[in-house]
Amino acid sequence: MLEPFTRTIGLVAPLDRANVDTDQIIPKQFLKSIGRTGFGPNLFDEWRYLDRGEPGQDPALRRPKPDFVLNLPRYRAASILLARRNFGCGSSREHAPWALREFGFRVLVAPDFAEIFYGNCLKNGLLPVVLAESAVDRLFDEVRAQEGYRLTVDLVDQSVATPAGQLFHFEIDPFRKQCLLNGWDDISLTLRHAERIRTFENERLARMPWLAPAERDDAGQP
Repeated sequence: MLEPFTRTIGLVAPLDRANVDTDQIIPKQFLKSIGRTGFGPNLFDEWRYLDRGEPGQDPALRRPKPDFVLNLPRYRAASILLARRNFGCGSSREHAPWALREFGFRVLVAPDFAEIFYGNCLKNGLLPVVLAESAVDRLFDEVRAQEGYRLTVDLVDQSVATPAGQLFHFEIDPFRKQCLLNGWDDISLTLRHAERIRTFENERLARMPWLAPAERDDAGQP
């Protein structure tokens, strides 16, 4: 079960780079785990730190790059990432949205996203918003000009509102929208049909009892 997403007001961090691939989002040496947690400290690792990152390091002992956007004090509490074209390209690793989500981002805004990355975000409670490139350009200008710049992102209305009240609308697949609104991941969707699954399995075993697992004695022997 994911945290439901309906509406958020968040500080915006501008990542002014196109074609950011998933190895830049979370480098390959951190992919040893298949759990969804533990990746946030290594988000954009090669860009955030002066030293090479390895699994198990204490982030507090590392040397951050002072000029990287996410290390700047004005953006450290950001929950909305503003990006350029083709964000999330490269390999299909699901660790990339895991890292972004754990770092604290709930929304990504860009002119477009790599297709597999876009789908992985939606399945993991992260909302990727596609806006026209002209709108993204304007947001970059406004974020740089105004410290503490926040956007209001409303999934119900499918809108992004600026501090000045300008409204941008975005499209999203209706099914994925409902999943985000309700906090359903793929497991949650399956468990909504748990009773029907149990009924099917019981009926199947009644018709084909030889498929039932063999009983074992205390020594583990059939």
